[in-house]
Amino acid sequence: MTHTATETDARPQHRGRTLAARIIGGAVAAAAIVTAGVGSITSAATGQEINASMTIIAPAAAGGGWDGVARELQQAQKANGLVNNVQVVNMPGAGGTIALGNVSVLDGQPGNMLVGGTGLLAATIQFDSAAKLGDVTPLAVVVEEYDVIVVPSDSPYETLDDLVDAWRENPKSIPWTGGGSFDQLVVTDLALAAGIDPIDTTYISSDGGGEAIQALLNGTAQAAAGGYPDNIDQIEAGRLRALALVSEEPIEGIDIPTANEQGYDISLSNWRMLAAPSGLDDEDVTALTELVLDSVATPEWQDAIERYRWTERIITGDELTAFLDDEEERITNLYEEMGL
Repeated sequence: MTHTATETDARPQHRGRTLAARIIGGAVAAAAIVTAGVGSITSAATGQEINASMTIIAPAAAGGGWDGVARELQQAQKANGLVNNVQVVNMPGAGGTIALGNVSVLDGQPGNMLVGGTGLLAATIQFDSAAKLGDVTPLAVVVEEYDVIVVPSDSPYETLDDLVDAWRENPKSIPWTGGGSFDQLVVTDLALAAGIDPIDTTYISSDGGGEAIQALLNGTAQAAAGGYPDNIDQIEAGRLRALALVSEEPIEGIDIPTANEQGYDISLSNWRMLAAPSGLDDEDVTALTELVLDSVATPEWQDAIERYRWTERIITGDELTAFLDDEEERITNLYEEMGL
């Protein structure tokens, strides 16, 4: 991945290594509490063939979206004999950058895969982490999720225009929420599309989609951006009203008008990807990419797509490099608009 000015700074190399060492130390403690230590990653990778042993690192605690991708990938590989021994290690912290920092120093060890995505890329920018996506080897984007703009079912805002008109008239009067940093980026993107200065917006951070929904239902927030899978049950139960789907085009099976269809040019998606350590030879990168593609072609993975309500999107090779560069520029600009 080509580094932008935001990614590269003037720090000396030894400073980057010092920061990386701090990251590793923190990750050992976190991983030991959750699942396994960093030692399990290294031992599983050293001297092993790709199809013999694989460690999939989820850069978050068990139960979240990244963990779901890791465990469904593990199941697909085990059930179809793609890898003889595959384990998942949870390594939470700093928006995923703790795990990224650890994988970034596993040069030349192909027996490891890191789950990442929009949130991880955003965290490297937001926290100006020592490790960047350019310090690992992106293999493939495999799925994406879309946010929905929702309000409580008894809200006076029947349409997205209703909500935006009131928001535009008094930006601070409409408290927004969302389940994470990605959702705040979506709110920022919508504000810009509506001609509202994001700095004037009231945004209440929530710890996950469930907390964001509770903030809507108890009146703490009046509107939210959140993942479609997190909100669909409340929408179908009639507790929330969906005003817009944040996607470039309508999605088959989702009967919610897109923001684009309603005149708001926003389409930031929550994509999920797999990456490997740096320093791999071309044969290893090809083999790992093929392993990912074989894994997502299995019946088990296709079943997971349906259960999680993911949308399949496969991006590899040069297209992936260009995609990540574009997303980095886009997210960097959004953070600048937020004043961060």
